[in-house]
Amino acid sequence: MPNSNAKLHSNHHRGGREASRRELVSRSLQSAQHCLENQDFGTAYAHYLLVLNLAPELKTTVKETFQFTLFKWAEELDSLARIQDLFNCYEQALELYPNDEVICNSMGEHLFRMGFRDEAAGYFHKAVKLNPDFADARENFYRVANWLVERWHFVMLNDGRRNLTYLRAIERAVRSGSKAVLDIGTGTGILSMFAKKAGASLVYACELSKTMYELARDVVAANNMEREIKLLHLKSLDIEIPKHIPERVSLVVTETVDAGLFGEGIVESLIHAWEHLLLQPKPKNQDISAGDYGRVIPASATIFGMAVECKEIRRHHRVGIQEVAGVCLSDSVQFFSPTYAAAGSEETVEPYTTEKLSRIPGGYRALTEPCQVMTVDFNDLQELKSLAAKKPWKLSLPVTEGGILDAVVVWFVLQLDDEHSLSTSPSEESCWEQAVYPVQGLLDYSVKTGDTVMMEVCCQDCYLKIQKISSLSSECGMDLSDRDDALSLGNEAELCNALAGLQTSTKQDGSTPVCVLESTEIALLNDIAYHECFKAAMSKVLLSFNPSKDLHSMDVDGHGSGINLQEHQNKSSLDVDPDALYVLDVSEGFSILPVIAGKLGPVRAYSSVEKEQHQAALQVIAEANHFPKETLEFWLSHLEEESVVLQRPKSDKLWSIIILDVIETSGLIQQEVMEKAAISRCLLHSGGKIFPQYVLVYGMLVESESLLLESAVQGTEPTLGFNIAPFINQFKVPVRVYLDLSTLPCVPLSKPAELLRLDLMNPLLNSPSREVKIQICKSGRVTAIPFWYHIHLDEDHSLNTSDESSHWKQAAVVLDEPIPVQVGDELVLDVQHHKSNISFTVKR
Repeated sequence: MPNSNAKLHSNHHRGGREASRRELVSRSLQSAQHCLENQDFGTAYAHYLLVLNLAPELKTTVKETFQFTLFKWAEELDSLARIQDLFNCYEQALELYPNDEVICNSMGEHLFRMGFRDEAAGYFHKAVKLNPDFADARENFYRVANWLVERWHFVMLNDGRRNLTYLRAIERAVRSGSKAVLDIGTGTGILSMFAKKAGASLVYACELSKTMYELARDVVAANNMEREIKLLHLKSLDIEIPKHIPERVSLVVTETVDAGLFGEGIVESLIHAWEHLLLQPKPKNQDISAGDYGRVIPASATIFGMAVECKEIRRHHRVGIQEVAGVCLSDSVQFFSPTYAAAGSEETVEPYTTEKLSRIPGGYRALTEPCQVMTVDFNDLQELKSLAAKKPWKLSLPVTEGGILDAVVVWFVLQLDDEHSLSTSPSEESCWEQAVYPVQGLLDYSVKTGDTVMMEVCCQDCYLKIQKISSLSSECGMDLSDRDDALSLGNEAELCNALAGLQTSTKQDGSTPVCVLESTEIALLNDIAYHECFKAAMSKVLLSFNPSKDLHSMDVDGHGSGINLQEHQNKSSLDVDPDALYVLDVSEGFSILPVIAGKLGPVRAYSSVEKEQHQAALQVIAEANHFPKETLEFWLSHLEEESVVLQRPKSDKLWSIIILDVIETSGLIQQEVMEKAAISRCLLHSGGKIFPQYVLVYGMLVESESLLLESAVQGTEPTLGFNIAPFINQFKVPVRVYLDLSTLPCVPLSKPAELLRLDLMNPLLNSPSREVKIQICKSGRVTAIPFWYHIHLDEDHSLNTSDESSHWKQAAVVLDEPIPVQVGDELVLDVQHHKSNISFTVKR
């Protein structure tokens, strides 16, 4: 009987607790809803946490509302810079919903914005694995993959010749006695596995990137070497003996070199290795075992250079026009690209760009013979140490063919050992690009046979720097191959003649403002067709508001009697008409479109450029073109919140023209452009226009081995039997950007076809997907779909991003598997447009 009473009491107690739990859950849900209505997201989030911990059975029911609350509260925490609280919220949410792809993706977005790319990639990757069709997560992963695993990894791993040469050199070293090996900057671990395969007894490998370290760990395990290769998630400079490796090694292998040889820090890492990690180098004239002394692969390198003429390099680094679309640029501002700014900068800035000269549009022409710039012995510690301390030295290249001096191009031969070498020469078919030092700031760029190209060379901040490039005319009658000695020997007249023939940098005395632009911005400034097209389209819109040209007054409501463009330009000293039309340019980067607009009539033109230097340059150009002061203004200075760029010009005004940047220079559609267009339509005056009004996407089917090699590792053959492809190919991105179709090695298998229309003025004409039938005109294998755009400012004015003079590059979708086709076949292309991304699926 007592047991029966206890049982009844226990059941009653449990029933009471259950009722209390249900009541608390119900009250918490009501409170959460009330907080949401009042936009108190933090308190709402706390209530939902309580509910889900008390009633896990409600997870499915409240999931969407909980996600909404989490994301809103996270935005608030982000704006308040409460970063730790933000991440704590996401960790709590992922404990409740560990397999929720939406929460994983959102966590990744916050991490990416804060610069934690490795960590962000993990969440994006998990979200894609949970739901491969989740477009947002897939696109985020592609974006971050480009940062984490640089695209050159694929090209280099597919370079079988490069891999075999390294393998042969490592085999030779190990078999001669170098049994303890350290691989610095291991990447995927391929050189470490070469060493183990060659018979090394101890192999260590270090990698700083978390993503690449984890990838190498998976690769080594897949090749059954995880017990034989010790991987260190460290920078080589942080490796200590015996903390990380037990004793000094006899061989260091590395390929921490870039197109300019020193840019990946090979000198600094090898100085540290010789001082702390390697055995002493082999004494001269002593015959001792290779295991008793230290050595490095590569053993040495020789750097070569030559001067070239190249229109493509020129248009990206020098503004070659004095006037564009009626706007005078001459002498008002000096424009330079970052490589020129790097020459005199105390900051560590890469002093060169890189190009694969064999594929550069328009080609290049050598103006000099290749010349040896310098050599470096990686097995000589004192030589490595002396590089940074060495004073700049002068180099002269005799001009063998006249032309325009556009750049000095540099490449190197990497001597792995006495028998094996790799060349990055533009005449060699390899995975390497060349380092390009653009010539800027000269009074005259023309050279003729017999002239001399002069320059200074030094190694500074881990970079090979070639600066103070100039030309010496042969007419000066003086040999300046060694300038210091030559100038000290000549008589006064000869000296004056020599100095007159020396083309040096333009004098910067502070009177002419200097503006540093990205190379893509300089190419845009040089794009005459672009600016002329915008000028014509803007003129058409502005005149449509005032078709009569008898009066220069203008009513912003569109009912004024007219505008006299010539008279407006003649009265430049007067104030801008109070009823002027409003033009907003929200293009990315530096743009002179507002200045062009200002010359078309009584206009208030607003620029959205952010950099003070860019604003100053536009002001100088406006003044040089005799603009009234109020004609050009900077829009961001008018905004209380810079993140909300698209607003009315004034409380009682609307825009006549809004210029959106729709296509990135890379060949992709700009992020959130359709959302910006939707806001812009609400801010337009009746009869106002968004530029461009619509965009047509064109593409064609091609066979391109190059695009395959640049996008994914092609099996085990190029990696000499090692299983690397499945692991690194997880980071492959289906879209290749910054392509030049004019030089892309490919075979067209179809004619160009219109694939998609994006209408910014009339969204009802847009469709998120479309099927296009493509007729095959040549047999082969479809490996990729290059695409480009026809940008229609209106029905009469358009720009083709694939034109030779266009500042835009093109892009291509690379297929996972090639599709064999025959002439006459018809394929169906399923085109999907999601946010700013285009995807293609090929169906038979």
